[in-house]
Amino acid sequence: MDPISKFLTDYKIPIGPWGKAFFGFLTDNFDTIFRAFSNGLNFILDGAVNLLLMVPPVLLALVIAIVAWLLQRSRPLAVGVFLGLIFIINQNLWKQTVQTLVLVVAAAAMAMAIGVPLGIWAAHKPKVYRVMLPVLDLMQTLPTFVYLIPVLTLFGLGNAPGLIVTIIFVIPTAVRLTHLGVVSVPKAIIEAGEAFGATKRQLLWKVELPSALPTIMAGLTQSIMLSLSMVVFA
Repeated sequence: MDPISKFLTDYKIPIGPWGKAFFGFLTDNFDTIFRAFSNGLNFILDGAVNLLLMVPPVLLALVIAIVAWLLQRSRPLAVGVFLGLIFIINQNLWKQTVQTLVLVVAAAAMAMAIGVPLGIWAAHKPKVYRVMLPVLDLMQTLPTFVYLIPVLTLFGLGNAPGLIVTIIFVIPTAVRLTHLGVVSVPKAIIEAGEAFGATKRQLLWKVELPSALPTIMAGLTQSIMLSLSMVVFA
C-alpha cells in the first residue's frame, strides 16, 4: 500500500462510532418521546384502516371506482378499477390492500404538505434553493435502508417507521416539481398581476399557484407512485 493510502486508512474518520454514540444518546434520553410519537402515529393509521374495513368491501370498491370515474371521466378506467378491486377481494387480500391504501395516501399527503411550501419558498429564494439542491440530491441518491435503520432505531417496529421513511423519500420530488412549476410561471403574467396592484400574497395564490398547478399535480402523481413503491417497507 502506498504511503498516502496507508495514512488515509490509518487515520480514518470514525463515522461509525460517532453515529452509534449519537443514536445511543437519542435513544437514552428521548426514547419516551419517540415511542409516544410512534404509538400515536400507529394509532391513527390503525384507526383509519379499521374504519375502512368496517365498510363492506364491495361497497368501498364501488365508491373508489366512482371516484376514479369522477376524476378521469373514463368508464373503462372505472370498470377496470372496480374489477381489479373485486379480484383483490376474491384473493382474500382486501385487508392488506386497505393498509397499503392508507399508508400511500398518508405518505403522499404529508410529503406534499411539507414539500409544496418548501418548493414555493425555494422558488422565491434562489439562494435557499442552491442550499436545498445538494440535500435533495443526497436524499434521492442514498439507499432506502440508510433512512430505514435509524428510523427503526428511534421509532421501533410498526407502520409509523415505514410511513416516516416513505415521506422522507418522497419529499424531494414534491419540492422539485413545486419549485419547477412556480419558477416556470411566465413573467408576463406576474407583471400583469403587479400592474393591477396585486400584493405578494395575492400574486402567489391567484397568479403563481394556479399557473403552476399542473406541475404541482404532476408532483402529486409522482409522490403517489413513489409512495406506492416505498410503502412495502412498512
